[in-house]
Amino acid sequence: MAIQKKKKVAAAVAAPEEPKKAVKRPVEASAPTPKKKKKVVAKNGGDVSAKKKKVVKKVKKVTEEEEDPVEKEVSKLQLLDDDDEEGLDRLDFTQQEGSDDDDLRDDYSDDDDDDLPIEKKSAALDKKKEKILKEGEEELQLNIANQATFELPSVEEIENEMKSVPNLEIIKQRISDVIQVLGDFKNRRDPAKSRTQYVEVLKKDLCSQYGYNDYLMGKFMDLFPNGAELLEFLEANDNPRPVTIRANSLKVKRRDLAKNLINRGMNVDPAAEWTKVGLVVYDSQVPVGATPEYLAGHYMIQGLNSLLPVMALAPQPGDRVLDMCSAPGGKTSHIAALMKNSGTLFANDASFDRCRAIIGNLHRLGVNNAVVCNLGGEEFSKIKPNGFDRILLDAPCSGTGVIWKDQSVKTSKDSQDVQRRHTVQRQLILSALDSLDANSPNGGYLVYSTCSVLVEENEAVVNFLLERRHCELVPTGLAIGVDGYTRFRDYRFHPSLSMTKRYYPHVHNIDGFYVAKIKKLSNAKMSKQAVLEMEKEKASVKSQKKKQAAEEAENSEEESGDEEVAQNGNANGKAEAGKKKNKKKGGDDSDDDEDVETAPMKNIGSGARANKKRRNQKKAAAKQAAVKEDDGFNTVGNVKRAKKPTQFKSKVPKRAAARTGAKSVKNRRKKMLAKQQA
Repeated sequence: MAIQKKKKVAAAVAAPEEPKKAVKRPVEASAPTPKKKKKVVAKNGGDVSAKKKKVVKKVKKVTEEEEDPVEKEVSKLQLLDDDDEEGLDRLDFTQQEGSDDDDLRDDYSDDDDDDLPIEKKSAALDKKKEKILKEGEEELQLNIANQATFELPSVEEIENEMKSVPNLEIIKQRISDVIQVLGDFKNRRDPAKSRTQYVEVLKKDLCSQYGYNDYLMGKFMDLFPNGAELLEFLEANDNPRPVTIRANSLKVKRRDLAKNLINRGMNVDPAAEWTKVGLVVYDSQVPVGATPEYLAGHYMIQGLNSLLPVMALAPQPGDRVLDMCSAPGGKTSHIAALMKNSGTLFANDASFDRCRAIIGNLHRLGVNNAVVCNLGGEEFSKIKPNGFDRILLDAPCSGTGVIWKDQSVKTSKDSQDVQRRHTVQRQLILSALDSLDANSPNGGYLVYSTCSVLVEENEAVVNFLLERRHCELVPTGLAIGVDGYTRFRDYRFHPSLSMTKRYYPHVHNIDGFYVAKIKKLSNAKMSKQAVLEMEKEKASVKSQKKKQAAEEAENSEEESGDEEVAQNGNANGKAEAGKKKNKKKGGDDSDDDEDVETAPMKNIGSGARANKKRRNQKKAAAKQAAVKEDDGFNTVGNVKRAKKPTQFKSKVPKRAAARTGAKSVKNRRKKMLAKQQA
């Protein structure tokens, strides 16, 4: 049988035909197709002898095999279009039933003969892709249908598990299951269980998985209601942030510093687009805090989050700036660099030991416009009220934004600790605002920041300040950050708190932080609403005083007119007094002095001058009373001072007035002596 096939193949090789296009068709193993061999050889007619040798070798190799494999190999040869002999040896044409090639071949057979081969292949691939997607969807629906419902354990069972060595794999899987149920609670819940029970189980598992106490975990769950985001935040708290440094612009530029550090063996890059002085250190062959550049004060090891409040403060050269909680001096040196070592900078901290660190860093970084203080923050409002243009308050907090630095925060912070911090922060922010000068030409700004993510230490403190003082929130000017809360659970804050910025480690890859910028509107130690009410009261009192003064002036003029009429006893004085009354009441401004004779000189100062003196005394008393009632603060910011009373200047010459006065005194003395003698 093998010899006959060999002869047939040789005869096919000896009689080449015209080249024809090979058609790919399914081949049956039982039916040999000797005619198709001619197509293969005919297509390669240029090298007949080589093909002949190749086919003969192929036939010899399969003489000891069964008939069916030989027929398969020969049928496969007719599909080859390549002239490379070595390629023929390497190709393997073994097929399996139900393979993808059969599907492609069926797709080719169904297409029109007019399409190009590439179009046929593309159509076949599209059909195959649709088939795979359909099978995947069916499998997914089958898995969902066959998925077992999650059984929620009770809180007592979880507490019993925690007493023994917990299985972290089981806890992690249960956390994932509970989060999935809470994501689609209506469809996946257990009818016998409530949402509160699911949340309690999730809290217990998260506490055992990440090592937090119940209080902090509850706060974080309120802060991040989405389970996936909560897990990202908890994971980010366990991972350290990248090492970053700030170039000291007082001594070196960032570009030159980066070149020097790269030459030292440090791999550095610009930290972010929003900062011009930050560098991130990926790895270093030398200690970052012991290089010659560090000792020379060219840079400061500082987190990117500490650059944000100074950028929001934006101090100007020549300002009076206070850094109320400045240790260890990173933000203070950054402020000095922005001020270009001009103006006055007060660096304060309540701890004397931390003040030593401030002094060392300021000397190393070349800051020479700073004054280091060791006072409590509450003292500045008493020592120097309204004495600063800008103030930075990086208040002490619970540190929930930098947990990766201190893992003890997970278990040491409770509600009482947060409440104590909240009280101190409110005292400091009130003192800081009272130390600002609202009338500063380019200042009057306070920046409040914390390294905490809790609402009680951030939005609640700023909202307290807005209720107690005449101030307002302004945009921070920072390019990144999440807007602050205006509504959080039971809290309802001022709508302007949306201008504050929040920062999270899992979102911005920096420590958790909060920044708010406040502008002082007046030096009054009261809220905005109280200031407005006070202004209304002052305006009403002022109008009443004006009315009273006008009425008193009318009464005094009437009395003076009556006195003049009684003294003179003539019609001219009566007409003049009546005319004055008509001018005051009717507003007659016409000048009729030509028709009326003036009073004689002897009557000047007799009654009108005394009345005028009394009126001036009343006005002076009213001004003194107004000054006493004022507490020294108003919307403009200036203390109202009583004006000097204008001295009366008589048109009569001094000598004549003196003679007249002396004569009147003599006459009075004579009258008194005459009365005594009588």
